[in-house]
Amino acid sequence: MTETLSLTGKEKVLEIGTGSGYQAAILAELAKKVYSVERFGDLAKSAENQLKAMGYTNVEIQVGDGTLGWPEEAPFDRIIITAASPRVPLPLTEQLKEGGRILLPIGDTFSQILTAIDKKKGKLVSQQICSCVFVPLVGKFGHPE
Repeated sequence: MTETLSLTGKEKVLEIGTGSGYQAAILAELAKKVYSVERFGDLAKSAENQLKAMGYTNVEIQVGDGTLGWPEEAPFDRIIITAASPRVPLPLTEQLKEGGRILLPIGDTFSQILTAIDKKKGKLVSQQICSCVFVPLVGKFGHPE
């Protein structure tokens, strides 16, 4: 997934699904700034503590519905969603910068296609990468609770 983001080191990245913070740490090494949204408060706090302990200063984490993104910090050059959604959450497409890329697994609960979506001249152009299986993205614009 990380390779498909095509990071150069200058990007502002939104990560949906912080989890343990592992992916955020990888992104922090490859991008300028990482904003990560996690729906579970305890998980977000644990990841934040781990990242700070490792010396990462370019990662911010907030607790919330990842399908809503982080509008206060938009637009983003890249958005990576580490949970499966039935469709691309509309708020995230609106928070993507022109020329940016969203990467997410799209599909039902047990089978998805990793999909890269580029914003070109205001239109979304998608490319299927590979089959995959992720946990569901729960939220207003994702799977129901």
